[in-house]
Amino acid sequence: MKRFCDISEEDERLEGEKIKLDDILGTEITIHGFTLAKSNFSKNQSGNYLTVQFSTNENEKQVFFTGSDVLITQMQKYKCEMPFLAIIKKINKYYTLT
Repeated sequence: MKRFCDISEEDERLEGEKIKLDDILGTEITIHGFTLAKSNFSKNQSGNYLTVQFSTNENEKQVFFTGSDVLITQMQKYKCEMPFLAIIKKINKYYTLT
């Protein structure tokens, strides 16, 4: 008999405590996964928002949300490399992985 998780085409929900992106700036994190969804507020060019699941040294998974087009582009480009270590920096008005 098949298991639902083997046949499901639904996106996996990212679990973890919600953290503000500004609270982890400059901190090395492990990025485990992400999801993209249409934003109701569309303050960016893509019209999407990004949910990122990550952990710090404590290994407890957490999530943050952002509409950063730069982070959206970087996550899509490097999704095959996950999980990976990164530091998020704010340069002028945008966020980027380093």
